[in-house]
Amino acid sequence: MNLVHRSSALAAATLLAACAGTLAPVNVPPAIATAPHQSLAMSVAAKGVQIYECRATAQAAAPAAKHEWAFVAPEAELFDGDGHTIGRHGAGPHWAFEDGTRITGRVTGRAEAPQAGAIPWLLIESRATPPNGPLNPKNDLRSIQRVNTTGGKAPAEGCRPEDAGSRVRVPYTADYLFYSAR
Repeated sequence: MNLVHRSSALAAATLLAACAGTLAPVNVPPAIATAPHQSLAMSVAAKGVQIYECRATAQAAAPAAKHEWAFVAPEAELFDGDGHTIGRHGAGPHWAFEDGTRITGRVTGRAEAPQAGAIPWLLIESRATPPNGPLNPKNDLRSIQRVNTTGGKAPAEGCRPEDAGSRVRVPYTADYLFYSAR
C-alpha cells in the first residue's frame, strides 16, 4: 500500500471513529428493539426543532371544527461524539451527512419517552441511499432508533380555528442510533 492509500485509509478510519458517538448502551422498550442480527454502527446526537401546524382534525365538521397541532417535520443538526456538526436531519425522515451519504427511513415502532414532554422513541427501518462518500458505517444499514429524547412535543393549547395554518417550532434533542447487519 503506498503512502497516499495509507493516508486515505487512516483519514477514513479517523473520521469513522469520530462519528461513532460515545453513547452508552440504551435499554429500550420491546416496541423499538432492533433485530438480534443487528449491531450498532454509529450514534449521533441531534439538536433542533419539531415543527407543528395548527389544522382542523379529520373528523371535524364546519362550522364547529376542532383544531389541533399536527406534526409537519423535524429540523435538526447532527453531532458526533466530539460535538462537531456532521449532518442534518429532516422530513421523510431523512439524515443527510456531510460526506454525501443520505439515509431515508420509515417508522416501524414507537414507544413513549420516559421523560415528560418528550417526543416518543422510535424504531425506523432504513431505506438507505447507497453511500457515496468516504464515511461508510451505513453500508449495510438496517435500522435507526431515536432515543433519549427531550422536549419536542406539540403544545397542549393555542390551536384554535383562528390559528389555522400557523406553525410552532418546539426545541428537542435526541440520540439517533444506526444499526447494520452483523
